[in-house]
Amino acid sequence: PLKFFGLTNRFRRHGQESQRERIKQELYGFNKTVEHGFPHQPSALGFSPGLQLLAIGTRSGAIKLAPPSVTRVTAVLAHSSGDLLLLGTEGGHVFIVKVPGFRELEERNISLEKVTNSVPEEYGGRRSLEHVESLQENPVNPRQVLIGYGRGLMVIWDLDSQSAVKHIPATQQLESVWWTEDGGHVLSSHSDGSYCRWKVAGDDPQSEQEKSEVPYGEDPQKVNTVPPFLFLSGGMPRASYGDRHCISVIHSKTHVALDFTSRIIDFFVIRDGPDHTGEPSALVVLVEEELVVIDLQTEGWPVIQTPYLVPLHCSAITCSHHVSAIPLKLWERVLSAGTLQNTHYSKKPWPMTGGQNLAPDPPQRDLLLTGHEDGTVRFWDASGVCLYPMYKLSTAGVFLTDSDPNDNLNQGTEGEWPPFRKVGCFDPYSDDPRLGIQKIHLCKYSGYLTVAGTAGQILVLELNDEAAEQTVEATVADLLQGQEGFRWKGHTRLEVREEPVTFPPGFQPFALVQCQPPAVVTALTLHSEWKLVTFGTSHGFGLYDYQQKNNVLVRCTLNPSDQLAMEGPLSRVKSIKKSLRQSFRRIRRSRVSLRKHHVNNAAKLQQANARLEAELAEMELAPVQRKIEPRSPDDSFTGLVRTLYFADTFLSDSSHNTPSLWAGTNGGSVFAYQLRLPPVERRGEDPVTAHPAKEIQLMHRAPVVGILVLDGHGSPLPEPLEVAHDLARSPDMQGSHSLLVISEEQFKVFTLPKVSSKMKLKLTAIDGSRVRRVGVAWFGSTRTDDYGESGLTVLTNQGDLHVVSLPGVKLQVQYPCIRREDVSGIASCVFTKHGQGFYLISPSEFERFSLSARCVVEPRSLVEVSSETPSTTQPRALPDGASVERSEPQPPHCMFFMMTIPTHVNHHCASVV
Repeated sequence: PLKFFGLTNRFRRHGQESQRERIKQELYGFNKTVEHGFPHQPSALGFSPGLQLLAIGTRSGAIKLAPPSVTRVTAVLAHSSGDLLLLGTEGGHVFIVKVPGFRELEERNISLEKVTNSVPEEYGGRRSLEHVESLQENPVNPRQVLIGYGRGLMVIWDLDSQSAVKHIPATQQLESVWWTEDGGHVLSSHSDGSYCRWKVAGDDPQSEQEKSEVPYGEDPQKVNTVPPFLFLSGGMPRASYGDRHCISVIHSKTHVALDFTSRIIDFFVIRDGPDHTGEPSALVVLVEEELVVIDLQTEGWPVIQTPYLVPLHCSAITCSHHVSAIPLKLWERVLSAGTLQNTHYSKKPWPMTGGQNLAPDPPQRDLLLTGHEDGTVRFWDASGVCLYPMYKLSTAGVFLTDSDPNDNLNQGTEGEWPPFRKVGCFDPYSDDPRLGIQKIHLCKYSGYLTVAGTAGQILVLELNDEAAEQTVEATVADLLQGQEGFRWKGHTRLEVREEPVTFPPGFQPFALVQCQPPAVVTALTLHSEWKLVTFGTSHGFGLYDYQQKNNVLVRCTLNPSDQLAMEGPLSRVKSIKKSLRQSFRRIRRSRVSLRKHHVNNAAKLQQANARLEAELAEMELAPVQRKIEPRSPDDSFTGLVRTLYFADTFLSDSSHNTPSLWAGTNGGSVFAYQLRLPPVERRGEDPVTAHPAKEIQLMHRAPVVGILVLDGHGSPLPEPLEVAHDLARSPDMQGSHSLLVISEEQFKVFTLPKVSSKMKLKLTAIDGSRVRRVGVAWFGSTRTDDYGESGLTVLTNQGDLHVVSLPGVKLQVQYPCIRREDVSGIASCVFTKHGQGFYLISPSEFERFSLSARCVVEPRSLVEVSSETPSTTQPRALPDGASVERSEPQPPHCMFFMMTIPTHVNHHCASVV
């Protein structure tokens, strides 16, 4: 009987385990779903008018073609027939490749020797022609191709007779070539800043120069003409405007130099009409840090707002905050405030409309808020595949900053020549690094927002639909509390403007707390139902009543050995940022060219912020060196506050629940305060009080990164006002509550109110990992809508994602996500309430992922390609080979060069020709 009983238990356990595995498969599933933002380091641009699709290539990708004998490819032409690909090389040869099989047609290759033998000796024989700079197809005769060489000579080559039929004797270094749509003229631009017009119609083997102009001075240009417009890239005098990145647009007597803040990669023009041969409608410009589209049909040539590929890093991203399931009223008010900010944009719709979006409408409205180094907070619609900009909040107006009035050199003035006009939103220059936003907390029910910055400033804001003029007064929170022997050596606080400030519609500040010393704010939490905000730095934490605008509690957490905390953890990072900022200002003042020595400021700032995050989280040690061993109380930054939490729970006894505040520090300490709130009718007059209730010291002294209270059912307590809005059930206050303390190394559950140890999960002891990010999420089942589980989403310093069950605190699944060397990506991760997350894969791009099997946001689209080519009446061959003379309809050849393709969807590293 005993054996039989044992077997029965074994089978029962096996059945339970199998059932649990099935449930886990229905709840959890890891996917990297989509990349948001602007591609990092773009290098190439392509557009198909027929498909209405845009393609961008990046430096991280690669194109591999042709035989090994081919040297570096310098120019590519996809012939309009769809059958041929021409590759120009640095040696001056042109290889012709049959597609889609990529078979080299050796007998049709255009060697340098063939070209030099076909032109007069004085052009081909006296010097090397250098590399192939440009390949252009004759718009009205696909049999002819123009080959432009680096030294300036251009040759029109007949593909049938395999000989040169005309040569263009330019002598200056060639920069770009454009063949006019009637096929009668060629425009060329050169290194001396000139552009020339050459007549190529007729039987004369040598083309005549009809026109040569130098608009500005000596600098390489790219030229493009789409009548009646002329477009010139570059051409600025090196001595005076060598640091400008410009495209000049000339139309009749109107002449504007569009001034971009980063290097120009490429541009093209979109035209009206069913055959895309009508009037120019938009100029599309890819620069190194953004995509800009200019409306050419509206007076003033305004910018068309981009619905995707938005530069998230207009100013370097310093923090992120995600809010799920936004109420419709708040959503509309935020959207309305953002619309008022965008009146300078064109009213024209986005001109590239290819493909069909097959994704269903998002089930809810989600916001992603990003804080930036210039003191702005940007609101993004994160409901679907595209991260769409909704609204921008700037906090700089509250303070007096050390901005230089001479910094604004990009704006043109009346009568200035060249006639500059700044375009684009990328601006890496921050007026003052102390403005940087470090923490954000938005209450979606009340519309209250609090943001905290680098210099210890905490702003409380409310949403207002009208502009308002008001003065914001600062309440000082002295976190040292009279501690002797400490002297702050870091940056000074920001000075608040004394005069009233006019704030536009949107979020407007009405309360300000200034921490002293003005250290970076490391933790921030808002409780809008209680009208309280709590904040922490490396010196302590405080509690602020934003209804009565006074401090309720200030607690110093400094250890006597924490002298490093008084140095200011930003000192080294600030010096890097300051030197970068000063360097950029010197560069702009002296107008020295950045072409050869381009510095990616946003990337360096992102790295600096990542290093700051690593400093605050303690210096990294190899996991095998320490594992779960106790830390010394003399470790640096032990008083740094890592997490703050509000809870209505049982602190004094098991019969009376009271509001409470919990704080966790870098030294493994947890402080609990009992809060007493006056009745609602007396809330504006009677003070809120805070009384010490509990203090916990973790034995291993690992940093506390999260605190959570579970109700009698083992569920996390709802958010403030969530129950009042009927969006969550009331917490169970009959059963015993539990306290979950999450340190870098373990998850430990305590009973309340006695605070006795109940259970724990030692993460570090298992694989040497440390917790870097943690969130609470709801995982719904894919099998039924009626079942789901709460769990902790965890990211470790190894870059692994974990889901830990609640209330049992058991490890459910583990997935590798981020490279452990990517400190910046790990530090930037933010979780959502439904099992998704975001992290930066570059200064300008978020990778979106999901741990939920049910909640997945991914692109679903369709591009329909016609089985027949368009009619042959089109006067110019389209870049995608849509128009070419054929005797009978043929299926088009579509060549896809996929570069750096991961196992998930990647929009940025693919080119379509």
